Amino acid sequence: MQISDVIADMLTRIRNANAAKHESVDIPNSNMKRAIAQILLDEGYIKGFEVVDNGNQGIIRVTLKYGPNKQRIIQGIRRVSKPGLRIYASCEEIPQVMHGLGVAIVSTSKGIMTDRAARKANVGGEVLAFVW
Repeated sequence: MQISDVIADMLTRIRNANAAKHESVDIPNSNMKRAIAQILLDEGYIKGFEVVDNGNQGIIRVTLKYGPNKQRIIQGIRRVSKPGLRIYASCEEIPQVMHGLGVAIVSTSKGIMTDRAARKANVGGEVLAFVW
């Protein structure tokens, strides 16, 4: 099966596994997905991830994080820029998610980073996703 939007597929897998309260979720491996998983780990939305070699491209096994009483840490995750409608923003126009409580993932010329890091580095780019 050919997937046209691999980032949306990754976010949907995480969203569905989180809603079903699974411990982990497997995602096909790529550099961009690894960078997004690293941002989710750094921001405290997931417990961890590892790259598992399966002979082909490999998979990223993301371990989801829950609070006390299996309370979800990721309340929402949404794809912003889609293949049919790309959303670009300069460093001044990068949106804040939930008035700073969430994080926007931005693809810049200096790599994939959070909205705060992009503003600090004074670079804009494509707004990939919102996580809160």
